[in-house]
Amino acid sequence: MGQGGESLKWGVERRLEFIEFRLFWDGGVNRADIVNMFDVSVPQASKDLTLYQERAPHNAIYDKSAKRYVAGAQFQPSFLRPDPAAYLNQLRSVAEGILAPSDAWIGQFPSYDATPTPVRGVKTETLRSITAAIRLSEAIEVKYQSLSRPEPRWRWIAPHAIGFDGFRWHARAFCEIDRAFKDFVLSRIIETRGVRPSDAKREDDADWCELVTLEIGPHPELSETQQRVIALDYGMRGGKAKVIVRKALLYYALKRLGLDTDPAARRPQDQQIVLLNASELPGQSLQNPPLAMEG
Repeated sequence: MGQGGESLKWGVERRLEFIEFRLFWDGGVNRADIVNMFDVSVPQASKDLTLYQERAPHNAIYDKSAKRYVAGAQFQPSFLRPDPAAYLNQLRSVAEGILAPSDAWIGQFPSYDATPTPVRGVKTETLRSITAAIRLSEAIEVKYQSLSRPEPRWRWIAPHAIGFDGFRWHARAFCEIDRAFKDFVLSRIIETRGVRPSDAKREDDADWCELVTLEIGPHPELSETQQRVIALDYGMRGGKAKVIVRKALLYYALKRLGLDTDPAARRPQDQQIVLLNASELPGQSLQNPPLAMEG
């Protein structure tokens, strides 16, 4: 809620948050922005802007030449906490076609591009069936193509969660063939059929429930200046940062951070960070995929 005054209805507060978002990130906002985003009338948009000025004095100043409100020199956020990660995630979602530009709060998009990520072919019905099985605590029969076998085969799994390894989406599930919790790549589920009740419980998946802390620091062979830059990149304090990950996702996390190989195998400028607490991690090999990954 903004500073002072009575509490606001959710819809009104969302519009005030939007006004503040545009002021902070785009430098300005007008009535048409509010009308187009929330499908409200022009008089309602005017009321929202007036209310915002009442609740956050000095934040919005009307620019007659631009015909919009611009951020004042004494601007102080009142309705939201500006979050760079949220802004950049929204930008990425629009760029990758996940979010329509008209649905984004960003008004003026900076030029943007990124390294391409291959689209994984997850079928709509597959995802719907897996999420339904999770919601209803059911086992589902799936036809799965593992890379450890030449042909796909049917198996019963009891999924309890969805996981992302940075590139692929997985179903975390109890496999009734192997009698163990494993990761199943969603795009490798070719077909699904019957469901039945399951006794498998999320809390029985010890690797999913256990959290592991990775301590990372700048590569010690970098110069002091370079180490300070890396510390800033990763938000380190006192020369280290902590990354908390589920044990079931540890292999993927190490791989994505480039910590799955010997630091000496690459130049310090390429490796950049090192694992400070490798000896404290679970006895899983850092180089080999876990047995719980159904390739």
